[in-house]
Amino acid sequence: MKIVFALFVLFVSSAAAQAQNRWVTIENVTGVTMREFYASNRDQRTWGRDWFGSQMLYSGQSWEFNIDDGSGYCIYDLKAVFVDGDEVTSMGFNVCELGTWRIR
Repeated sequence: MKIVFALFVLFVSSAAAQAQNRWVTIENVTGVTMREFYASNRDQRTWGRDWFGSQMLYSGQSWEFNIDDGSGYCIYDLKAVFVDGDEVTSMGFNVCELGTWRIR
């Protein structure tokens, strides 16, 4: 009976993690325009696509993204690239618990 209960708890917690929202708001308060934004779950080996495309995020602006890649992960690595060439990363960002990445 304990095994059945343990499996049930594992299933429920897994389902709850799958149902988590993966929306993240990027706030640029650096004074410099951001030209690229990347987000990859913790097991990806590459940054993947630039979420901005041809758009840019000016200082003082924010943008909301649903970065759900279908993997069920909550932990993502985030990367911002600015027009002056600077890069800022946040490794291990929990998008299920933290809804905003404020870049200073």
